[in-house]
Amino acid sequence: MKASKTALLAFPVLVLSSINAAAQYTGPGAQAPIQSVAAALSAKDDSPVDISGHIVKQLTTEKYIFSDGKDQIRVEIDSDIFLGPAINEKTRVRIRGEVEKDFMESPEIDVKAVDVLN
Repeated sequence: MKASKTALLAFPVLVLSSINAAAQYTGPGAQAPIQSVAAALSAKDDSPVDISGHIVKQLTTEKYIFSDGKDQIRVEIDSDIFLGPAINEKTRVRIRGEVEKDFMESPEIDVKAVDVLN
């Protein structure tokens, strides 16, 4: 009985902490999210991204090609992000994350969230 009460008390804390993890600062000095692949390709490392388009091809377990209809960029989507409905190259999605620039590699987007728009 004591363990179940502890679990019930801990549940709201877990829910609230997961909500706070998605928070983003938008006050003075905040950088507006990039909204096109072309802008992401030339952006600084760690720039926030919020782009709509299609995931057109899977390269590896967590690497994909994303297109906004004009340009393409490699994106990294951890398997725990894909917990919603199945999507394919025709499914319109919104990706949110940040630009990742590693030495001697083309820029990619480290995706933190995928929302289905269809």
